[in-house]
Amino acid sequence: MKKNILITSVICLLLLTTFLINFGLTESIHLKLATTTSTENSGLLNILLPPFQEKYNLKVDVIAVGTGKAIALGKNGDVDVLLVHDPEAEKEFVENGFGVNRREVMYNDFIILGPVNDPAKIKGIKDAILAFKKIAEQKYFFASRGDASGTDKKEKNIWKLAQINPEGDWYMEVGQGMGTTLQIADEKQAYVLCDRGTFLAYQDKIELRVLIEGDPLLFNPYSIIAVNPALYPQVKYEEAMQLIAWVTSITGQKIIREYKIEGEILFHPVAIE
Repeated sequence: MKKNILITSVICLLLLTTFLINFGLTESIHLKLATTTSTENSGLLNILLPPFQEKYNLKVDVIAVGTGKAIALGKNGDVDVLLVHDPEAEKEFVENGFGVNRREVMYNDFIILGPVNDPAKIKGIKDAILAFKKIAEQKYFFASRGDASGTDKKEKNIWKLAQINPEGDWYMEVGQGMGTTLQIADEKQAYVLCDRGTFLAYQDKIELRVLIEGDPLLFNPYSIIAVNPALYPQVKYEEAMQLIAWVTSITGQKIIREYKIEGEILFHPVAIE
């Protein structure tokens, strides 16, 4: 009799568990992903993450900030995994023991946008440094993110290579993400450095146009890194590694490769040759 009751109880428990899973009533594990505003603004994560979440019954909480802030969150153990674009800062993050299992995921490129009438006359120049020099010489408005993001660091590096310290009313540090910076640049009819993905997502909302592209200096690679569980035992390392495996898998890389806006590819995957 007791054996029958036990069997019946087990069957009921299995049926209840199956019901909860099928109807989404079990609580998903939340994985914290710190990434860039450019990655989120492009719309890629809206396509890349849902299949992963469904497959592993995980909820990815996206924290979209500049790369500098994303890495700071990782250093504090406040997130589980990073998807960022600043190779030097990423390598330092791993070398100092904050992150493990860094994997290259994809790349796109930076472009220089400006007003249609292009008052600095930089359109078509293949040299980003020369373009920055011409803008600075004539003191035309330039909108800078000014937020220590990967994009901001790239821009500052170009100014450094041009041997220019940008300052004055013409140089506007807005301290915002890429989308907001684009909108401010558009309002001011200013020049701006932008990643191609965000531009494609915003191109119907702004009047700025691509003036400079193709310079190897504007190459923009992205990597994914798990926060080190040896340093922060509370992080969800196993789930972070599942996400890393997903975005670098054949399926994840295919999603990245096939994601387009108005027929144009935003990111080029590199994890799968």
